[in-house]
This record gives sequence, structure tokens and C-alpha cells, in this order.
Amino acid sequence: MKPDAMDAVFAALASRERRQMLDLVLAHPGCGVNQVAAHFAMSRVGVLKHLRLLEEAGLVLSEKVGRVRRLYFNAVPIQQIHARWSDRYGALFANHMVAIQERVESRNRQRKTNRA
Repeated sequence: MKPDAMDAVFAALASRERRQMLDLVLAHPGCGVNQVAAHFAMSRVGVLKHLRLLEEAGLVLSEKVGRVRRLYFNAVPIQQIHARWSDRYGALFANHMVAIQERVESRNRQRKTNRA
């Protein structure tokens, strides 16, 4: 994922309202803009601006069906960001955990040997 795309995802997720909109779209795949707007005290235009930012970040996909714009949650950008750090640092921490486990097991073997 390119840095600009990642910045757009983080910027989109920085807003509480946009995170709430994402939750609604996730809970109700294919919902319309009016259904999302009904949950907020802001104008429909305000909701549309937030949804546009979510779309630009790739977090929401939409399709026009007649006069209704159907909204769908897209987890791919979040998964890409997660993978970027968890893959790299997960391996690092897994190696540390293996080293700790080996030390503990070695000490346990030494204690058993010393008791015998």
C-alpha cells in the first residue's frame, strides 16, 4: 500500500462520525445514503462528504441502483495496514517468545538434573 493511500485510510478513520458510518455500512451491507444519514444529526450533504472521504480511502464501495446509491464496507485497506505491521513485528515478537520459551525450558531441565 502506497503512503498516500495509507494516509487517506488513517485520515478517514480519524473521525468518530466516519467510524460510526463504517459500522453502519458493515452492519447493513447495501444500505443507502438516506439510511446512514438517518442516524446522524448532520445534514445529508454532511453525511455525503463523510462518505466521499470513506470512498476515496477505499473503505466504502458504492454502486448506483436506480436512484439509490448502495454502500458496502471494504476491509481490504485496513487489512493491508494491519498486515504491514503485524507481519513484520509479529515475526520479531514470535522470535523473542521462542527464545524465552527455550530459556525457561532449559532452566527447568537444569533444575530437574540438579534434583536428581
